[in-house]
Amino acid sequence: MTPLSTYALAGLRRCWMPEREMWSHKYHLDGRRPENESVPHSDLYYSLNVLLGLSTVRTELADDPYDIPSLFLSLCRTLPTLPVRNGAAGMALWAGAELDLAVPGVVADGLRPLARDIEPATRWTAQDMGLSLSGVAAQALRDPSWLPVADVLSRLLLEQFRGPHALFRDATRGGRRHFATFATQVYAALALYHYGELREDERAIAAANAISAKLIALQGPLGEWPWFYRPAEDRVIEAYEVYSVHQHGMAPAFLHHAIRHGVPGAREAMLRGFEWLFGANQMRVSMLVPSLSLIHRSQARRGLQGRRLGRLLRASVVAGTGITPWTTDPTTLRLTQEMRSYEFGWLLWSFGGQSAYPEVTHRAEFAPAAAPRLRKPLTHAA
Repeated sequence: MTPLSTYALAGLRRCWMPEREMWSHKYHLDGRRPENESVPHSDLYYSLNVLLGLSTVRTELADDPYDIPSLFLSLCRTLPTLPVRNGAAGMALWAGAELDLAVPGVVADGLRPLARDIEPATRWTAQDMGLSLSGVAAQALRDPSWLPVADVLSRLLLEQFRGPHALFRDATRGGRRHFATFATQVYAALALYHYGELREDERAIAAANAISAKLIALQGPLGEWPWFYRPAEDRVIEAYEVYSVHQHGMAPAFLHHAIRHGVPGAREAMLRGFEWLFGANQMRVSMLVPSLSLIHRSQARRGLQGRRLGRLLRASVVAGTGITPWTTDPTTLRLTQEMRSYEFGWLLWSFGGQSAYPEVTHRAEFAPAAAPRLRKPLTHAA
């Protein structure tokens, strides 16, 4: 295995809760006990995301305490009993396809009716739509009976969630139709790449390429992927939090496709984003916690503006002004002292099976007991 995969698997062992047979919602890095915090519906969804990542290294799991087939079956059977997000079934379909495991009907049958009546999905978020389409497309590669579901999901995503330009909206109705997160764009782009490649659909590929190109244009000056956007103007309205998982896993997930489809600057943007983890960021601190084989979750604003409600309020104010979404003072930022298990699911999905990026997969920082690098702060241009 590559040092990257070894690091991720070691970190996942820390997040594993054997009594629940799931990976945890949150691993605390501030010294509290217990380190793992369980939120059942989140544990379940994150565990499906982890299994997607493990599909890239499944032949290397002999020393890990996971029975992947039985674990996947158990998660799928538990799925209808917990208040999971609408896209969770799509994640299960996607992970099952990549693991070559049958998805129980209790999960699969929840999405098949959309081929006849798509109206319920109009109330979902774009993230859930994207996850569902990615899962359905992965299944359709193996079972053509899923193609009608993929067709209607793609049409809804393109026709009702796309903004007036390149970026997609969070929702089709309510206040969220005016805004979007980075995750919104990731799931939309990934799903459209998956569908476009499945169906050789040029419209879907073109829309995914447009998202990729715009996100690259809006990437931060140090390779950051900003958090919050206004699709009506295709602009960033709040940069923070800057999440490690966006840098190392979720952005590369769609950029791999963008590179294959010739989007200018895609490879360079991916590598700049990844370099952010190792000290080339505004705080000039490594995000890795080598002693635990974990990664700090994010760099966030301090105080009220670092909390979700504060971030949303600030973004709402900035949306109508020309205020920069970036802070010019790195001392106003803090490290988020936690990690979520799904983050390693995305890291492994993007790089667990990769041999084309040794500058990523073989970094010295992923070696056991590597020391974090600390540097002097940098500031953004105003």
